[in-house]
Amino acid sequence: MWAAKGKNYCRQLRDRALQLMANSFSPDRHWIQNHIADCPRCQRRLARLGKVELAISMLKSQPHNLNLLMRANTQAIGVLKHCLRTTAKAERLRNIRPDMSIIERCARYKNSFANIAACIVIAILMKNGAFSSAKMFESKGQKAVEHYYASNAGEDIARDIFTTSA
Repeated sequence: MWAAKGKNYCRQLRDRALQLMANSFSPDRHWIQNHIADCPRCQRRLARLGKVELAISMLKSQPHNLNLLMRANTQAIGVLKHCLRTTAKAERLRNIRPDMSIIERCARYKNSFANIAACIVIAILMKNGAFSSAKMFESKGQKAVEHYYASNAGEDIARDIFTTSA
């Protein structure tokens, strides 16, 4: 019977069960909040969890030197037995640095790349006549306004306003 319903049916049942469990044990439940308020052990655990989450978010938000991996490995190796700390693998871990992707290596030049791209776009627009089209729209708009003044205020006033004197 279960084989006839397929894997998709099983996945839906698992998802529904996980959702029910998450709703039953969410931190917003009154009985969980009462327990945490009365249990010093759970209070300490939650405080430590909050500190870990805060530290991780701070690590993610700040740029780090390339030697961060090397320093973390050195600290981790420091807690090992002495015989393990002196192996060749441990020495390689102490001196390892992360490989930077091409995007990370070029990140310092992003403003230069943006300026070059802007210059190329302006050159292409000039080549295609976008700026000459703007002049054409400006002159047509001026003629429309001039026609409006001529029809509503009179020809002589429109001529005085829009005639350029040299």
